[in-house]
Amino acid sequence: MNATAERAPGSGPFATTDSELLLVDLDRFQGPLDLLLHLIRTQDIDVFDIPISKITRQFLEAIKSIDPDGLDNAGEFLEMAATLVRIKAQMLLPRHGDDEDEDPRTELVRRLLEYEQIREVTQRLASAELERSRRASKGFVPPRPRPNLEELPLETGWEEVFQAALGVELPDPRDPSHRVTVRPVAMADKIALIVQRLSEVAEIEFSKLLAGIGGIEAKMHGVMTLLASLELTRRRELAIRQVSPFSELWLYRREVDPEEDAAIEAAIAASEEAEARAAAQEAAPELPDSPDAQEVESQ
Repeated sequence: MNATAERAPGSGPFATTDSELLLVDLDRFQGPLDLLLHLIRTQDIDVFDIPISKITRQFLEAIKSIDPDGLDNAGEFLEMAATLVRIKAQMLLPRHGDDEDEDPRTELVRRLLEYEQIREVTQRLASAELERSRRASKGFVPPRPRPNLEELPLETGWEEVFQAALGVELPDPRDPSHRVTVRPVAMADKIALIVQRLSEVAEIEFSKLLAGIGGIEAKMHGVMTLLASLELTRRRELAIRQVSPFSELWLYRREVDPEEDAAIEAAIAASEEAEARAAAQEAAPELPDSPDAQEVESQ
């Protein structure tokens, strides 16, 4: 945005002759402080003694050309204009008491000096970055200087080297591998555990019997618990049920029926006796034939 206005001779902010004009491009300024500092430094005005009336008039003249459609971007300029008008009014009005020694321009001067310092640092950093980009490509890291390695004379004798060699300890030739010995799991303990848990509840999941056991001992405890369950099933003290393959095993407490137990024991005894007879017959040697039978065969 450009603001160009003709001023009377000697009355313009930059004009000392009839031909000079006020020319301010708001787009080239970073904000109101940048514009205000530009007006002050261009006219060689002492920042600690700002002619607030003159600067306010020049600032208002510079922002007259602000496009109404761009008021959102020019809000800071309008706020600075209001601040300058307020300071100008405070300087024109009489002051009494403690306010008489205070200068209304103090806060504005502080902000201008801080902005000028920050702008100077920014410009120096930008200049250094530009100079570095000319000398090296992007991402270049300068090499670090190597320290000077001075050659030192050897002051150690062979006797000291020999004594140091004797003090070196040889590694332990033993096998450094660590072996973990798993404690044996007794089936009697697992049988007692199952009987105790089934005395409290009528049914229980197999996984709950292994709760709290992990690591390398989990597999052995699981195998022994399964064997203990099968042993109790053989004793007809519990029943095992599984709905589908690889599903959870359920252990049920079995009610004792004397008649059924007697019949099962009798059947088991008869089966064992028949197996014993069959094994005895297979193990018995064959008897030789009688003389009469041999004579008949010869005829």
